[in-house]
Amino acid sequence: MAIDLTKPENHPVSRVVWIDTEKIHANDYNPNSVAPPEMRLLQLSIESDGYTQPIVVWDCSEDGSDFEVIDGYHRYRIGTDKLALPKLPCVIINKDRAGKGDRIASTIRHNRARGKHQIGVMSDIVQDLARRNWGDQKIARELGMEPDEVLRLKQITGLAELFADQEFSEAWEPTDA
Repeated sequence: MAIDLTKPENHPVSRVVWIDTEKIHANDYNPNSVAPPEMRLLQLSIESDGYTQPIVVWDCSEDGSDFEVIDGYHRYRIGTDKLALPKLPCVIINKDRAGKGDRIASTIRHNRARGKHQIGVMSDIVQDLARRNWGDQKIARELGMEPDEVLRLKQITGLAELFADQEFSEAWEPTDA
């Protein structure tokens, strides 16, 4: 279900909240990595300018006691590991993103809009979404990929499992011609 983008109140960025750091945890599927020099630069940026972008989280609980990072993992790490901040600025994605596949897709969209991913981890993610019964077209659409990119990522790992539902012709036999 699409949100009405013409209404500012429908955008999570209109609802930045400061959440206790102990209530926030990393997701287990982020394929993005940041090299140490860029992490130091990110820390300097936050120390110098403050948080200019909130961390995107999903509310895992009914009572606001547990939040999973969807985007901003490295900002989260700087705030918790390096600066030991008691609270972090967050926006909570819409509740309809409750399925893990939806949250993975949201993370990937955020990341791909900014940079590169580790190929092996992206391949694992494509495999995970395929196991969740996402077809190639849905994976491509939701992750911002071309169909051939989905195919290439499927070929890296789990080849037999990912193509188990495909029909292939019998292998040909060479003849003594």
